[in-house]
Amino acid sequence: MFRKRPAPAIRFTCAPADHGVIAPPVPSKAYLPHWFRRLPAVDDAKLARNDSGLTVKRCLPFLDAMTTGWIIPFAATVRLEISEGGARVDAGWDFDRSMVSNHGAHQVKGNPWGPRPPCKVHNYWTITTPPGWSCLFVNPLNRPNGVIEIVAGIVDTDTYRAPIHFPFFAIGEDGLHVIEKGSPLAQVIPFRRDSAELPAEIRAETTVEAETRQKILRNTQAQEGWYRQQARAKR
Repeated sequence: MFRKRPAPAIRFTCAPADHGVIAPPVPSKAYLPHWFRRLPAVDDAKLARNDSGLTVKRCLPFLDAMTTGWIIPFAATVRLEISEGGARVDAGWDFDRSMVSNHGAHQVKGNPWGPRPPCKVHNYWTITTPPGWSCLFVNPLNRPNGVIEIVAGIVDTDTYRAPIHFPFFAIGEDGLHVIEKGSPLAQVIPFRRDSAELPAEIRAETTVEAETRQKILRNTQAQEGWYRQQARAKR
């Protein structure tokens, strides 16, 4: 009997003493922000005024970006004191190990964040992927917290077997900011490295491609028109 090869899987591991103490990773689709959960799929009032009325809940590109991959949360509650127009960041945390440290400003001299110092949030999860798979780490997509912004990076997590810390810039206003344990820190998007090396084709569209594009646009407009009719029927 041939044994079925297991499907590729991502693995998150931590020190035994941290298990059950630090916030665990969760699928991005299970971590939708409250504002998005409360948002209606269709705004009937706007539909009645011949506006599109459709919200981002019906926008698949927006939703797919938000729900792809995994969320690494803050392992513990972090307090950031931002001052001097963002040029100074002091941190404290509710944990017995480091949660925030600093990078040297010379490493990012001339960066678009200006005088804001580069910092780093410490992560205590080791992320392992199958051979040939890497991970893209980005600021949680469509979930800005207004306090920090993670710097994006790619790590070959099939060979690098240690926790990956996340560089960031503090973007919040001067004052004390508290980021609770479990809040989204970084979004992890695994991908096969060979699938990221697609050759490019750059040209004018064919007649068939133009017809397909127009058909999709017309279908989208027809769907919006159907929602407008439903809204008027409710009045």
